[in-house]
Order: sequence, then C-alpha cells, then structure tokens
Amino acid sequence: MPYRLLDKFRRTFEGNRYIHRRSNLGDLIAMELYEDLYELGRSTRLRDRVARGERVLNVGNRRVGIRARRGDGTFGELIPNRQPIRDPGCSVARGPIATVEIGVEVKILAKAMIKQIDRVINDLRGQVHQFKRGGGSPICVGIVGINQAEIYTGYEGKRAFKTDGKSRRHPVQEAPEAEGRLVEHARPHFDEFFLILRFQATNVKPYPFEWVDYERTEEEYGALLTRISREYDRRFRNGNGEKI
Repeated sequence: MPYRLLDKFRRTFEGNRYIHRRSNLGDLIAMELYEDLYELGRSTRLRDRVARGERVLNVGNRRVGIRARRGDGTFGELIPNRQPIRDPGCSVARGPIATVEIGVEVKILAKAMIKQIDRVINDLRGQVHQFKRGGGSPICVGIVGINQAEIYTGYEGKRAFKTDGKSRRHPVQEAPEAEGRLVEHARPHFDEFFLILRFQATNVKPYPFEWVDYERTEEEYGALLTRISREYDRRFRNGNGEKI
C-alpha cells in the first residue's frame, strides 16, 4: 500500500519552497500516520473504533479539560455527545477528545541542524511528557526528517541564505552528528516508536526532492506502523481509552 505520510512529507519539499517557520507543517504530516494505520488494518480494534467514529484525530491538539502544550497530532476517544467530523478523502474523523491514545510529534531538520539540535531534542522529550499529562498511557511517536543535501538555501522573508560549507555548513556535513544525538538523547523517550526520515532537498527551484534510501525508509515506516498497531491492541483492549 502507498503510505500517505511519506507522500505528504515528500510533497512538503518537492515543487515547493520550504518555509521552516510554518507552524502547521508538522500537523499536516502527522495526521497522515492515522490514515496509514487505518488502511494497514493490523489493529482491528483501532480500525473498528475509527469506523464507528469513537476514535478521532484531534486537530486542535488539546484534550478537553487538560492543560498541555499542543502536539503535532493527537488521537483519542471522542468526548460524549459530540459528532465526529468526516472530511472527504479521509477515513479518520476529527473531533474534540477526552483522552490521548496516540500522540505524534514531527520535527524537520533542513539546515543549521547543530545550532538547533538541543532545542529539538528538548521539544521531543518535553512532548512525551505533555502527551502523558492527564493520565493514561498514550503511545508516543517521534518522527524527525533529516536533510542530507550537499547544498541548501533557506529563506527569511525576501532574503535567501545559501549554505557555503563554512560559516553556513551544508546539510550533508551536519546530518550524521544530528542523527547521532537524536538517537542518543531523544529516541529512548519514545521506546520503539521513533523514526528518522533521511532525505535530500536543496530548496532551490525547481525544488527537487529525493529519499536517501526509499526502500529502507518504506520498510522502517511500515515496521513502525506495525509496532504501533500491536501496541494499541495491547494497551487499549477494553475500549474506554484506558490501559489495562
């Protein structure tokens, strides 16, 4: 099956200028994970609950009555007396949620990775804590895109900043260290639900995009979906949003 999340990630760069300060990019990518989980069908409990509208994607990223920083994509039990909102082309409905069963945090490192790596790690670790606020035992998923292009151009308003390999290091120069630090300091907080997407994007017209190794990426993402599906059935067997 074609994976919607991988396709959405690719289209974020391919043919488009990537603006890293757009706050909704992570949301748009993360919500596709739930569509992929549904289509994969490895968790009959998740699929049946989604089909009945009992489990929804919380686009607002806030649980009713719980103070927590928003995540890039939260999924849980629809609060009583609310109707799920069904969008064309989507199997997973939207609505306000009372619990978080799955939470996804998406980060993209396109350039200046080492400069921002500590903040990214802290954000990832902090989001796990936020997902767990209010009780329950949510499955916390971390997805990080790491650019490995040999050259890159970033944009701030009308100004363009091209990497030069010296004061502005090329993505390929920083990618190995960035990935190593993420694996060491962020991945353990997500158990086995952490994925790195390795890609190449120059952010220069015509805005090309390539996966570093698409077969490996597809396999790793498919394995992640399978682990989430199995863990969902293990944690949420009783159907009321609580781990048993």
